[in-house]
Formats: sequence, structure tokens, C-alpha cells
Amino acid sequence: MSFITRAYFIRRNSCGSLPVYTDIRNGRTKYLISIRNVQGKVDSLANDLKQSLFSHNSPQADRLKVQVVAQRHLVVSGGRWKNDVISWLTSKGF
Repeated sequence: MSFITRAYFIRRNSCGSLPVYTDIRNGRTKYLISIRNVQGKVDSLANDLKQSLFSHNSPQADRLKVQVVAQRHLVVSGGRWKNDVISWLTSKGF
């Protein structure tokens, strides 16, 4: 068994789910996905998401925006990608 050391860690919440939430604003026209309680280097997680959530040169990758908020949270905007983010985090072992 091999362990991958990352510069960040995302702890599951008390229900056992990943802390990934959807925030819908502006009359249901703006979808924000928030990843909370990131421990470690949040900027590394933001860079990993930008680089590997979608393939390069795809329309989704062009619209994807990731912001660091309050040093422990990330906000992903540009589309309805909550399930994609959860699948990506699960594939990384979180």
C-alpha cells in the first residue's frame, strides 16, 4: 500500500460527507461550489483543481474559476460542478 502526501487535507464532516456545498445566487443564475475546512496549503488545492478537474482546452476548463476565501475555504464558480468536484476529491482519496 502506498500513501500519497499532499500539501492539503480535507476532513469529512460529522455525517461522513465531504464538506462540498452549493450556493445559488442572483435569481438562480450564479452557482457557487464551496469547499470548506481545508487544512494545509489551500493554494495547492486550488491549483490542483484548476489543472486536473477538466481536461485542458475544454469549455469547462475555460469557465472554471477557483478562489481562496478566509484561508480555509475554496469557492469554485463557472458552472454546476458539485458532483464533478466530489468525484474528483473522492478519486484523490479524500
